[in-house]
Amino acid sequence: MTSPSAPLTGSIVALVTPMHKDGSVDYPTLRKLIDWHIAEGTACLGVVGTTGESPTVNVEEHCEIIRVSVEQAAGRVPVMAGCGANSTAEAIELAKFAKSVGADSQLQVVPYYNKPTQEGQYQHFKTIAETVGDLPMYLYNVPGRSVADMHHETVMRLAQVPGIVGIKEATGNIERAQWLIREKPAHFSVYSGDDPTAVALMLCGGQGNISVTANVAPRLMAELCKAAIAGDVRKAMEIQFRLLPVHKNLFVEANPIPVKWAMERMGLCGGTLRLPMTTMSQGNEAVVEAALRAAGLLG
Repeated sequence: MTSPSAPLTGSIVALVTPMHKDGSVDYPTLRKLIDWHIAEGTACLGVVGTTGESPTVNVEEHCEIIRVSVEQAAGRVPVMAGCGANSTAEAIELAKFAKSVGADSQLQVVPYYNKPTQEGQYQHFKTIAETVGDLPMYLYNVPGRSVADMHHETVMRLAQVPGIVGIKEATGNIERAQWLIREKPAHFSVYSGDDPTAVALMLCGGQGNISVTANVAPRLMAELCKAAIAGDVRKAMEIQFRLLPVHKNLFVEANPIPVKWAMERMGLCGGTLRLPMTTMSQGNEAVVEAALRAAGLLG
């Protein structure tokens, strides 16, 4: 289990949830992806987050994806279970389940749609931590999706709560990230949740990247993170410039539409998504394929 004395570092894949053509979860392919990521150097598996289509899997599937991921990882790398919800009670139930099947940590997003105040956000995360605090919690701030934005002062308050050990900072705002890194307690870790700016965040002192790009380039992302965390600017930027078209064009449409298409194109898994996510428009297929080729991910 992740602990404040042994912070998680490196490339954390925001893993897709592979699906059969009928939309059911493809568990055999999920297991294969997990083995591939471990072989390629991914430091941690982030499951059932945005990229894992958490909004469209039901509760039973959500729990089973976590269980299968933990079982397949078999302690080789930690599993960060997406347990976020816009209901505090539901987030607690998901976290309790994740803990019961052996997940190493929980990722808790700012509640979406209902737009809690800063005090509401503080009480939400604090209540989860007090209830399931022995499963280390990473906060997740992504106002582009949740609408509500967790302010710096709220993060600093939450960093004092036992059991809350870090944040996935996905605003892409490097000034905000620097303030977090500057003022955080020693035990609290800051991770990027924005591939294009992740290298900058890590060079400023961040501990890693929770990455969409890692789904298609796990080894390169692992090497980028290792170099950036070590302060090797030359090597980190060499890889960053190679991956930059991928970072950009995996977001030509809403995530995970482009990455699912890219993974199908690379033969990693099927491209099926659940409504209201739809397959990528034909006009963007050439754009994503060109990015994969530019990074050397397609022959």
